[in-house]
Amino acid sequence: MRRAMAEAEVGDDVFGDDPTVNRLQERAAELLGFEAALFFPSGTQSNLAALMTHCARGDEVILGQEAHTYRYEAGGAAVLGSIQPQPLANRPDGTLDLAEVEAAIKPDDAHFARTRLLALENTIGGRVIGPAYLEQALALAARRGLATHLDGARIFNAAVKLGLSARELCRGFDSVSVCLSKGLGAPAGTVLVASREFVARARRARKILGGAMRQAGVLAAAGLYALAHNVERLAEDHANAERLAAGLAGLPGLEVEPPQTNMVFVRVPAERVQALAAHLERAGIRVLPGARMRLVTHLDVDRAGVERAIGAFASFFAP
Repeated sequence: MRRAMAEAEVGDDVFGDDPTVNRLQERAAELLGFEAALFFPSGTQSNLAALMTHCARGDEVILGQEAHTYRYEAGGAAVLGSIQPQPLANRPDGTLDLAEVEAAIKPDDAHFARTRLLALENTIGGRVIGPAYLEQALALAARRGLATHLDGARIFNAAVKLGLSARELCRGFDSVSVCLSKGLGAPAGTVLVASREFVARARRARKILGGAMRQAGVLAAAGLYALAHNVERLAEDHANAERLAAGLAGLPGLEVEPPQTNMVFVRVPAERVQALAAHLERAGIRVLPGARMRLVTHLDVDRAGVERAIGAFASFFAP
């Protein structure tokens, strides 16, 4: 990947003439089944640009309480887009209750924000949302005149888990944001895929948000390499997550949630969180301390690393 970045042919993407960025955008659009794509520095910015393109000031987006676009993107839709979020509780499987979604759609009345968009996420907290639910959600949105956006930061994890193509899981959405870092291993970068007309408008939003870059082909080359070489290998991350969960499940004091993809959630007694984090740090394992700790496997974590992590947890919780 670094060799591909060093050898990347570059231009000026602000003017749309970086050949490597253009190849990445064409490849992403083709792979995911859309007319066009736009390269962003980050998934947060890609999601925000999509919401700003779908919604005008004072419009509303319906999304989950656990959605990255709601919980982990610093309130950008409200702060920068003047978009009202209408969060709903995610069910245990990560989905939204579609009856609650429909009930949340505001009537056409001057007292209310205009409900314009339904935003979903796949995977969400490591949980996979299958095509049957997606079809039902898309049908509801179409019936009620809502646009749809998918935060597909980890859509390839979902596709690999389900044995489907990412294109199948994206079908029917008006826009999809797909991260090239995380499990795919690029150092940065996200692609937003949609219609040509939508991408043209999202380009303006990207400029407003400061995301237009010059010789961005250096980063786009990493994304092209990731799409070519690092999608199928996500199955290794899923297997490593299963091994990590199995190794931790028998330890006293830990409650381990069975993983679906590459995320293992572990509940730790609150009074032991900080001591555990310090113990793991001494063992060369850095975690974000919390009573519900998220452990993520990726291409830089091999089976030996998983076994080392299990051993470090075991030595802390040993009787």
